[in-house]
Amino acid sequence: MKRYDLVPISSRVFTYAQSRCNRFVTELIDFIRFPSVSAQPQHAGNLRACAAWLAEHLRQIGMEHSQVIRTEGHPLVYADWLHAVGRPTQLFYGHYDVQPPDPLEEWRSPPFEPTISGDDLYGRGASDDKGQMFAHVKAMESYLQTEGALPLNVKCIFEGEEEIGSASLIPFLSQYRRRLAADVAVMSDMPMLAPDRPALTYAMRGALSLELEVRGQKVDLHSGIFGGAVHNPIQALSEILASLHNRNGRVTIPDFYDRVRVISDEERDYLARTGPSDEEILRNARAAQGWGEPGFTLYERTTIRPALTINGMTGGYQGQGVKAVIPVRALAKINFRLVADQEPEEIDRLFRRHIKQVTPDTVRATVRTSFKARPARINHRHPAMRAAAAAYEKGFGARPVLLRSGGTIPVVSVFEEMLSVPTVLMGFALPDDRMHAPNEKFHLPNFHNAVATSIRFMKEVAGGLTNDHRLPLPRGEG
Repeated sequence: MKRYDLVPISSRVFTYAQSRCNRFVTELIDFIRFPSVSAQPQHAGNLRACAAWLAEHLRQIGMEHSQVIRTEGHPLVYADWLHAVGRPTQLFYGHYDVQPPDPLEEWRSPPFEPTISGDDLYGRGASDDKGQMFAHVKAMESYLQTEGALPLNVKCIFEGEEEIGSASLIPFLSQYRRRLAADVAVMSDMPMLAPDRPALTYAMRGALSLELEVRGQKVDLHSGIFGGAVHNPIQALSEILASLHNRNGRVTIPDFYDRVRVISDEERDYLARTGPSDEEILRNARAAQGWGEPGFTLYERTTIRPALTINGMTGGYQGQGVKAVIPVRALAKINFRLVADQEPEEIDRLFRRHIKQVTPDTVRATVRTSFKARPARINHRHPAMRAAAAAYEKGFGARPVLLRSGGTIPVVSVFEEMLSVPTVLMGFALPDDRMHAPNEKFHLPNFHNAVATSIRFMKEVAGGLTNDHRLPLPRGEG
């Protein structure tokens, strides 16, 4: 990164943010109220309304060219401020779409009626990703409303399809590469270790999501008349799914592990020193006992090793009471998390080949692919990562550690491939914020500290860096 003259931060910027923290939370609550569930077609209007609200909010805080961009799917929101002549350009990314709130009966308060309890704000999207991305919006506001300018050039691109694969964003990035050109991208859609233990994510797993449907006879059958004479599709599906793991938790699909990159002992030592312990992971998961591939800690199983999970199963009668039926079909939703050197397309082929081999002749199996994303690794020696470390010190009062994430953000690898821009992954959520689960929350002290961190980060990127900010890092993978 080119060195620029140091940009001082006026105390007015921080004072503005601190004095308006209650209003910031009120606006975040308004943002969360939109049921912007991208996976469910009935919420398409809510996503459009949410995008319009966000675009208008960006205009109100002083961003320019704020607009809602129509796509074949859910809209994008773009805004910029490009008057810092001779200074770098920072691209802010976030997503305003959220996961389905189901099961609703497990929420202690309605998912789209945000509720504050203690220091936590509850609601779907509170931490994933509305709260985290909104912290950056409030940092931009704090500069613009006090200094009348940002310390560097800024472009914002916020999407409404991250939770379903970013299908509309990718062609937009391809078409408008020059418009989105930047020196560094930043996104916040991942956890820290604890309120006083900030973290920078430097690697994420890839993903592959599939649907496996098993069909048998042409009509539902009476289980008394035909039970024992016809292979039940639910039973057949269960038998197929049982073939995907051995008793020790390893995936049994032939050739599945062939390309899994071996991690160096040095990096494994670093993960053991800085990452969460087995006990912490189980506590955050609210689980009594771990499970999975032998020879690895729980943190390693969720970061440096691939995984196959079954996310849902349907088939047959689901209502109250009894209905003695053999259903026509059964369906399972399956998700892979992939690590370095595993390609989603290849794993897709291996899975289909395995399903073909293990499906009994009595039923028919169909596989549909719904989502693909490659694993990503960020250059942890890039100056922007050191800028983030310095920013965390200001915002949270502690130096961050580097973390691997078991999650997937498709746009990380896309930014590298299409825009040739490094991405800094600054997490502000907590491990127990229950992203994707009922009673999702965002720790409000983290929200306020995130605003301060983002303010500092823009200054650091604008002003240049020295080796004083160098992070203690592992030397990499073997």
